[in-house]
Amino acid sequence: MSESPVTAPATTVPLLQVRDLKKHYSVPRRWLAAPRPPIQAVDGVSFEVARGETLSLVGESGCGKTTTAKSVLRLVQPTSGSVRLDGEELLTLSAGEMRQRRRHLQIIFQDPYASLNPRLSAGATVAEPLRNFGLHNAAERRERVQWLFSKVGLRPETAAKYPHEFSGGQRQRLGIARALALNPKLIVCDEPVSALDVSVQAQVVNLLMDLQAEFGMAYLFVAHDLAVVRHISHRVAVMYLGHIVEVADRDTLFSAPRHPYTEILLSAVPVPNPRKRVKRMLLQGDPPSPANPPPGCRFHTRCPLAQPVCREQVPRLSERPDGGASVHWVACHFR
Repeated sequence: MSESPVTAPATTVPLLQVRDLKKHYSVPRRWLAAPRPPIQAVDGVSFEVARGETLSLVGESGCGKTTTAKSVLRLVQPTSGSVRLDGEELLTLSAGEMRQRRRHLQIIFQDPYASLNPRLSAGATVAEPLRNFGLHNAAERRERVQWLFSKVGLRPETAAKYPHEFSGGQRQRLGIARALALNPKLIVCDEPVSALDVSVQAQVVNLLMDLQAEFGMAYLFVAHDLAVVRHISHRVAVMYLGHIVEVADRDTLFSAPRHPYTEILLSAVPVPNPRKRVKRMLLQGDPPSPANPPPGCRFHTRCPLAQPVCREQVPRLSERPDGGASVHWVACHFR
């Protein structure tokens, strides 16, 4: 892989501002049974993404990463909170108004095959966003599709093929070309390489980084592979049971994590040197149910540092000094 970025581009006004975002799912009531508590998939998440920046959301399966990303795009309707793109509130827009803003918000899905229409050719798939928004005439769209194919490493003559005729990596390149078609400001990458072979993962990640350097779009990158996250990210936000527990720039988080949950996650990353001994930290027990989260700090039932205060008070995500110029945010009573 090529050298990855270190710091986020300097900017005064964030491209994306998310404040106290919540998504609770109601549970169907059984006949004559008492109402059941809602599933708190995302519960008070706040973060920002600068122009040209990659912010990664990481954590265990079921922690709320994908639900957060889809709530930002309003692919699922948030329960409450605020999502601002270029200062404009998105959650109060009507369906018609939101449709126009979708030109600036695109997504690359995890499964490249399931996200493509098997009845559309590759060229028609990439041209579909242009047709939906009435951009360009037929000849200009064909020219735009050929240009997009070349940008993502596909031969323009393959535009007549159908998704089943491509490999997994090529199908994901199609998904990237489709997301890029409208020149978006923000692309949500929902585990875009987890379904690909390791060798193809490196190619797709490097392609995303090259496109970002050329066109300046921002990424909200959802992933569980910390090696990929370390390579592509400017900043990393760690989620646990619907909460963000730590946010820091890439190098700071991987070299000096503060939250116990982050430390345990990083200790599980495989080390390529078999002679290097690494102290593994085991995460005890199973994560609590999001329908019945524990009081206080949600991690206290599995945390090696837990004290009585952790069971009583919810730690705020607050800034911690780390001796450098970057901002390090941690939600822990003792770190």
